[in-house]
Amino acid sequence: MRTAYKCRVYPTPEQAAVVTRTFGCVRLVWNKTLTERSRRYHTEGARTSYRETDAALTAWKRGKELAFLSEVSCVPLQQTLRHQHTAFGNFFAGRARYPRLKSRTGRQSAHYTRSAFRMRNGELTLAKTSTPLRFAWSFHNVDLAKLDPTMVVVSREPDGRWYLTFAVDADKPAPAEPTGHAVGVDLGLTDLLVTSDGERIANPRHLARKARNLARYQRRMARCQRGSRNRRQAQTKVARAHRKVRNARQDFLHRTTTALVRSADVIAIEDLSVRNMVRNRHLARAISDASWGEFRRQLEYKCNRAGRTFVVIDRWFPSSKTCSVCGHVLAELALTVRHWTCPGCRTRHDRDLNAAKNILAAGRAVTRDTASGDACGADVRRQGPSLPRSAVKQEPRAVRHSS
Repeated sequence: MRTAYKCRVYPTPEQAAVVTRTFGCVRLVWNKTLTERSRRYHTEGARTSYRETDAALTAWKRGKELAFLSEVSCVPLQQTLRHQHTAFGNFFAGRARYPRLKSRTGRQSAHYTRSAFRMRNGELTLAKTSTPLRFAWSFHNVDLAKLDPTMVVVSREPDGRWYLTFAVDADKPAPAEPTGHAVGVDLGLTDLLVTSDGERIANPRHLARKARNLARYQRRMARCQRGSRNRRQAQTKVARAHRKVRNARQDFLHRTTTALVRSADVIAIEDLSVRNMVRNRHLARAISDASWGEFRRQLEYKCNRAGRTFVVIDRWFPSSKTCSVCGHVLAELALTVRHWTCPGCRTRHDRDLNAAKNILAAGRAVTRDTASGDACGADVRRQGPSLPRSAVKQEPRAVRHSS
């Protein structure tokens, strides 16, 4: 399996100059190649292959106008062409949107394969540099002297911090000890998640707590003259505020998903169409801040690594409207109704807890029907009419969030 280790790096002024020049060349090659691809497709109706982009890069290096591309390592430039070829493949397959131009004010990165760096005794030396990079290694369970990375990614965030990522081919870890427990998870906004065991984890709302300071920094940046030193300093403050929100969100999600994977052998969640849900302009910011998609991604790969069973229930499964005791399905259930009484068995239900119990029951049904016992990504198909009623999940409460 492929794993990665990310750490802070502190380059010297000479190293920073070399890598910064590499960032600029990578950005230039990406933008120029993307522009030529788009122009050729719109004028000639022909697609551009990777071999053609590689030949164009060689011609650019031989010309006088772009001869400076030969001053940096050729490996990050070649990797940029490969990444763009993959991006277009994902676009035509419907997995991603059309590739966009890179900006110099965003995150900058350069990918180095084994032919462009040297790793000896825990010291990393990049191509076109003469001294090892100084970085902070915080993974004490991994021997840095024995680390054999297949790729190294050097990146610089908009706030000025430098990072180093080591991509390593490692053996798949041993499965975790079984717990004999299964859990269903219902996601929401007031409570980020409610489990079938009755546990509730409140939504920390990281962006909402920092929105006031972030808006103040953005107003200061808007008043600065473009291209001035003050504006660059204001941009750094805005990027630093975003970085704090991003790190807090990632830390919270990692702690939550790790605790779930350690506590249960079978984890069932519902499939959410976040892309459609964020079209609600009243809830778009709150839904994006909750990061349901990132929560599912982390839960999926951690279950795969720990040998757990991860089940995804179909988004049209009526988890909130179905009684978890007798199975009665309501015809309608408004968003404002958080508790309801079943007409069949007269059981009083909490909306979120009842949905989590139904998700768990559907997940257990999937695992029983799967011969291999691994139902990762399986679906419980929609019952009833073939035409769905709505493309938006009905669980979030309609609460307006001010900036």
